[in-house]
Amino acid sequence: MSTTLSQTALHDLSVQALSKALRHKQLSAVEVATHFLQRAQVHSAIGAFVAIDEEATFAQARAADARIAAGTAGALEGVPIAHKDIFVTRDFATTAGSRMLKGYRSPFDATVVNKLAQAGAVTLGKLNCDEFAMGSSNENSAIAPVGSDSVEPVRNPWNQDRIPGGSSGGSAAAVAARLAPAATGTDTGGSIRQPAAFCGITGIKPTYGRASRYGMVAFASSLDQAGPMARSAEDCALLLSAMCGPDPDRDSTSLDVSAENFALKLNDSIEGLRIGVPKEFFGDGLSADVRASVEAALKQYEALGAKLVPITLPRTELSIPVYYIIAPAEASSNLSRFDGVKFGHRAKDYGDLADMYKKTRAEGFGDEVKRRIMIGTYVLSHGYYDAYYLQAQKIRRMIADDFQNAFKDCDVIAGPVAPTVAWRIGEISDDPVANYLADIFTLSGSLAGLPGMSIPVGFAAAQADKGMPIGMQLLGNYCQEARLLNAAHRFQQATDYHLAKPAGF
Repeated sequence: MSTTLSQTALHDLSVQALSKALRHKQLSAVEVATHFLQRAQVHSAIGAFVAIDEEATFAQARAADARIAAGTAGALEGVPIAHKDIFVTRDFATTAGSRMLKGYRSPFDATVVNKLAQAGAVTLGKLNCDEFAMGSSNENSAIAPVGSDSVEPVRNPWNQDRIPGGSSGGSAAAVAARLAPAATGTDTGGSIRQPAAFCGITGIKPTYGRASRYGMVAFASSLDQAGPMARSAEDCALLLSAMCGPDPDRDSTSLDVSAENFALKLNDSIEGLRIGVPKEFFGDGLSADVRASVEAALKQYEALGAKLVPITLPRTELSIPVYYIIAPAEASSNLSRFDGVKFGHRAKDYGDLADMYKKTRAEGFGDEVKRRIMIGTYVLSHGYYDAYYLQAQKIRRMIADDFQNAFKDCDVIAGPVAPTVAWRIGEISDDPVANYLADIFTLSGSLAGLPGMSIPVGFAAAQADKGMPIGMQLLGNYCQEARLLNAAHRFQQATDYHLAKPAGF
């Protein structure tokens, strides 16, 4: 190891720095994998990992070292990452955080997993998530984390009495705690952006269809999208470049847009960039700390040459009822396949076939999943489809139109990710509506299928929440991920919020 690297803890290196060190043979992939697997064991109390297979990881690391030696290294050769347990993997069990799939082993890898493997990434393991990606807190998982005999929520590394956000809370916590330099996540209504904000890291959801959904356990098919979570926009750009690209043979919703090197324009000037600031994102319910940090970040953008433009997104509040009609409706359809017949959990004691269905689903699904299935089945039922589902789809179109009207006056849109910082574990777990309201600022972008990301912009100052990370959301027009990443990177070059890490990690 070089002198420079020896002075820096290996786990503090960025994806970019690790990749460079590996290519120059200053580190070996096996050495790096060993370090992170040991950290995952030491910090298992965070509850981020639900599956680790050292033999599989070391086999991938040795293969990466061989390719580096042969001069055939990929863009991410030897870089360790971990996958949200919503992506199916051959070498690791896939549960989607549910008893229904406990112990399930897929015969194939998800396209996103495969693309990252082709780029040379080494898989450390699978990360905890809300069951079937349904939740905003990561308190809904039914799977015990590695190192525990009981089901426990993932803990925020900044304060282990608090939630990390959801549903990609395991991914966010692992990156924040330096248990992995990067991770995959999925975003249906904010599940990359919100946990990234709560854990003080960077995460990006690309345009719907830019990353293949093949091999992602489906929640809401018209909303689900994969994306990377890392400490910086630069690292996210490297990962997203590997993850994106058309997949027409496996995912009919995949966009026919070629893969792109999102790192090429990271350092472009943002002089004259028009940043839209929607008044609806700064109303009642936004905490003073979040408001102050986001407004300070916007002033920093002005100092970098950007121009703030007042805009309006008038149907922001409608995004909550629209989302919680459309997403449960699609979930009720997607989760009908889990009936105990072909794969997954099956009740041991039952009478006839109908009884097997009932008992299997009652035992296999958790409360939040059952709640959403029931809502979805209701809004799709005869007599209610027109009144609820059809109307929600019409408003969804109007929400998308609101964004297009806004983009006539601005290049990107900025605002808070969530109204508050991460709350305490159990604080609102018995109030599903309060959980749903936490997604007020992220849902509209998801409904419109737009790319969006979260970047760290500060920490809470109020005594009750002191030191908890705060994130700012950037939204762009379709397929404008490079512009978002450029704006985020230039901000991170001028600030150091993304370099901060929780005490003890």
